[in-house]
Amino acid sequence: MTFLRTVRWMWFCALALSSVTQLLAQVPATNVGLRVEITFSRELETKALDGRMYVLVSKDGSKEPRFQIERYGGFNTQQIFGVDVDGLAPGAPTIVDRSTPGYPVESLEQIPPGDYFVQGFLNIYETFHLASGHDVKLPPERGEGQKWYIKPGNLYSVPKRVHLDPATGGVLRITLTEKIPPIVPASDTKYVKHLRIQSRLLSKFWGRPTEIGAIVLLPEGFEAHPQARYPLMIQQGHFRFGWDWPVPFRSEPPTPELQGEERALAEYGYKFYQDWTSGRLPRMVGLMIQHANPYYDDSYAVNSASIGPYGDAIVQELIPEVEKRFRAIGEPWARVLYGASTGGWESLAMQVFYPDFFNGAWVLAPDPIDFRAFMTSNIYKDKNIFWNEGPWLRVPRPGRRTTEDIITATIESYSRYESVLGSHLRSGEQLAIWQAVFGPVGPDGYPKPLWDERTGVIDRQVADYWREHYDLSYILQRDWKTLGPKLVGKLHFKVGTRDTFYLDGAVRLIQKVLENTNYPYYAGDFEYGPHQPHGYWGDPQLPWFDGRSVAQQRLMPEMAKWMEKSAPRGADLTSWKY
Repeated sequence: MTFLRTVRWMWFCALALSSVTQLLAQVPATNVGLRVEITFSRELETKALDGRMYVLVSKDGSKEPRFQIERYGGFNTQQIFGVDVDGLAPGAPTIVDRSTPGYPVESLEQIPPGDYFVQGFLNIYETFHLASGHDVKLPPERGEGQKWYIKPGNLYSVPKRVHLDPATGGVLRITLTEKIPPIVPASDTKYVKHLRIQSRLLSKFWGRPTEIGAIVLLPEGFEAHPQARYPLMIQQGHFRFGWDWPVPFRSEPPTPELQGEERALAEYGYKFYQDWTSGRLPRMVGLMIQHANPYYDDSYAVNSASIGPYGDAIVQELIPEVEKRFRAIGEPWARVLYGASTGGWESLAMQVFYPDFFNGAWVLAPDPIDFRAFMTSNIYKDKNIFWNEGPWLRVPRPGRRTTEDIITATIESYSRYESVLGSHLRSGEQLAIWQAVFGPVGPDGYPKPLWDERTGVIDRQVADYWREHYDLSYILQRDWKTLGPKLVGKLHFKVGTRDTFYLDGAVRLIQKVLENTNYPYYAGDFEYGPHQPHGYWGDPQLPWFDGRSVAQQRLMPEMAKWMEKSAPRGADLTSWKY
């Protein structure tokens, strides 16, 4: 009896479930949600394309949405959604829907109902056949310094105003009809010259011809004194769009209509021109390296598993060519480095990794040089880079602040913003390039991330790799016995105590390392700008964008004095002094 009851009960449940299923199948779908379909025509591009497709949504119609996506995902950024496309044929639609990641709003279904300016955009990738045997799809650098929104060859649509309402759904169709034109190369002037060479080392790594470039600043009297040989002052830093020297070299005073930052830069450009041409500054050849690559506007000037042997290419190929063409002295005592932010990290790294090749590094507001203070995380002890976690509570780690310590972004928000711009660390932004340069190569040929972009969990093996290869503070401490004798008196640091990106913490840690050195003592110096942000490069009265001028006009006499003091017997200390 019990068995029969059980069978009857199961038969009844199955019959009931079947009836419910049939009823549900008869209910029509009333709303599939909001969806965007983006295509491009064969007239615009005939072949299938790989890349990252964006849908840009803006509340502001004063300019195109592609120009309103702020770096670091700032407060005033407009909305962006991103999805990878592989082999996208002309006329075939790319679908952006509720599952497509976005920033700041995470999904299309979360957009408030209203009227918006919408634009489609395709950041095109190419396939690189690496010497490692991996094939990877990356955005090539086309003279714009990895700025996707102005990269030549990328496709976009004319913005249009539409009404969006996730509640009512619907399909918005966008056609990409425009292609960004090539960038006109910069022209040489009397003082500013431009140079590009094909690097044998980088070409082998990337599996295609690869160039590295330079902007060269010549001293007054260069042509009139052909017998002179000059020290080389190397400024490290980001790609210079338009290939201008970091401070615009202005032979005329600024006109009255210039205002704000534009006027300040013009004033300093004019002042720098006067100092450079009058002899008030030491005669040197200035060099700024242009090493944009498929991951960023800058290589970080070191050898990297994912970026390539940029350190060797700079030291073995580019600098010797510049010194040959522009009559630099070409000896280690006559080469100095300086830079700020990314350039600060690079200046220290090149001095550490090539201690016999350079004679001093002025390290200004550097990117993290001790990964125990990777912004607000210790990557060796923390389990999660997004959160400070306790047994019942987790608090977001800050990523950006004001000088009043008001938090304006978190590491999690930075990371989410970059993950929308590109998967596989292809955002072309800051967190991605740190991981691309410092980390090992993953099994797919792309850089292996330090943390999971969804959860923030840190990969301990990757953190260990970072420490052994690129933690400059750790490397100095580990290898001081051999490095120390080559670095005495060569290391100089400047940073604000309220650095916008919390970079002062790493400077304090490396100071403790260096001040505990002996046999030999490092004999360098540290300078802190009280309550100064990420712009502190030596003068608290100047905003960040004038630091480039300060570095040259304030530090050049100090650099020249050090080179003269440390020059070997018989060195040329006179031909460049006229």
